[in-house]
Amino acid sequence: MATTHGARPTVPWWRWRDNPLCRRSDVAEAWLLIATAVLALVLSGFAGLAAAGAVDASLDDRRERTRPVPAVLVQNARDAAPAPVSENGDGGVWAEVRWTAPDGTRHTGRAEVPADGEKGDEVTVHNDGDGRLVSAPPEGAEAHFQVAMAGITVAFLTGGAVLFCGWAARARLRLRRLELWEAEWSQVEPAWRKRMTG
Repeated sequence: MATTHGARPTVPWWRWRDNPLCRRSDVAEAWLLIATAVLALVLSGFAGLAAAGAVDASLDDRRERTRPVPAVLVQNARDAAPAPVSENGDGGVWAEVRWTAPDGTRHTGRAEVPADGEKGDEVTVHNDGDGRLVSAPPEGAEAHFQVAMAGITVAFLTGGAVLFCGWAARARLRLRRLELWEAEWSQVEPAWRKRMTG
């Protein structure tokens, strides 16, 4: 037992030592802490890897179902209204384009194009299997970022959920221990008080 001036003595692994003051709930709490930590690490790791794999597979499937198609700008990109900046931050805007579907029919619609595009410029848009306009699937660093963020987010959420469940179970054990102490004290207090006042 190591003590320092002004500090309470600490006994490593006291919950596993032979101690008349150590209750079964103390041992259960110790094992609960270990189990919670191990489960949080293992489950968060597995969940994170599974989520990353699922997102990666989804992106691969999206790339297989999407094909680039040449299109022509029907209007100047700067005149597009409204013209929001694209969500991937590359400065593109949404403007009217015309393209030819695989069956030879001509279509028009709004697609993300360079902000400096002029009417009549050829741009590349993306179609799904039915020839409809879709956004370009993420590639390279953007795809890796999405996969990594999905894995990290799910790992943290899973680990947090396990830790919260462990905390709730530990709080229940502590509450039960306090109830037992209260019950035992109610039995001991009358005799103790009688001896002190007698």
